[in-house]
Amino acid sequence: MHNPYRGRDARAFWKSAVAEHHLADMTDVWDPIALNPEDCIATAGSCFAQHIGHALAMRGAHFLDCEPPPPVFADAAEARRFGYGVFSCRYGNVYTARQMLQLAQEALGLRRPAEVVWEREGRFYDALRPAVDPAGHATPETVHLARRLHLGAVRTMLETMDVLVFTLGLTECWESLVDGTAYPTAPGTIAGSFDPAAHAFRNMRHGEVVADMTAFWALVKEINPGARMLLTVSPVPLMATASGGHVLPATVYSKSVLRAAAGDLAADLPDTTYFPSYEIIAGHPSRGLFFNPDLRTVNPMGVDLVMRHFFSGPLANVFAPPGHTAERAPEAICEEGRITETL
Repeated sequence: MHNPYRGRDARAFWKSAVAEHHLADMTDVWDPIALNPEDCIATAGSCFAQHIGHALAMRGAHFLDCEPPPPVFADAAEARRFGYGVFSCRYGNVYTARQMLQLAQEALGLRRPAEVVWEREGRFYDALRPAVDPAGHATPETVHLARRLHLGAVRTMLETMDVLVFTLGLTECWESLVDGTAYPTAPGTIAGSFDPAAHAFRNMRHGEVVADMTAFWALVKEINPGARMLLTVSPVPLMATASGGHVLPATVYSKSVLRAAAGDLAADLPDTTYFPSYEIIAGHPSRGLFFNPDLRTVNPMGVDLVMRHFFSGPLANVFAPPGHTAERAPEAICEEGRITETL
């Protein structure tokens, strides 16, 4: 009899790939995407995507920054507080596939959200990225102007990037009942006011995530046929759930849907690869070792291990020259972490 598992690599078997290795000694968890220092690499997604972008930049990759800060900030740390240098554009956290699709549609002139401006204490905020301006704007008109400039930067990114690193973060979101616009945070948390007649909770299902990312990638391919995409799933649990259930099963549901969707997308979409940062951090072989005491945020040791796996194989030689010591990544900016501030 022929056993179809005979002759497979050691990494295909739990005993030889996991059980007989210390967690820090596991290898070959993915087949690295082909990258070179000339590739223009863009990042978007949840807060965990920031770690990959920073690591790429520190190792000499061409990190695409299409919306650099104006020369009014004292240093890069101050600029980060206002959303500059966090991702390739100043869109803040793009937690859901629906957000990414709608952002691309808006940047390409294919949609126009009905509700763009939120107010709080006499200041005005961009409803689609409410945290990038901590002090808000003096008038709604300046919000619209800043958004037009931002959308131009997003279009430039979509047209010029060679690789997009996108981290899927959430399935839960709040949307407009007027036109279905998905917001990164609920109205009434960072800014705005919640109106049950105008806003509704939505928990995206697997098919919706796949459909949204497929539609997004089709738009990108129309204007940038050579673009490639690297998908990851954030290991960071939900800060809170609006599903009506306990936050633990709500988190497992969300991450399970996103992981399944990412696998299907990597299998079906052209030029798309999956990197298992979620499994490295949240998989049970880690025994929770890589989370801070809040059991939610990822500690530096976990980030370092993810980056070591990312820069493995041929990427180790391309992006980690001998003697180079990567600078410690700044703390990730996470808008979801602020949703309980006004409770």
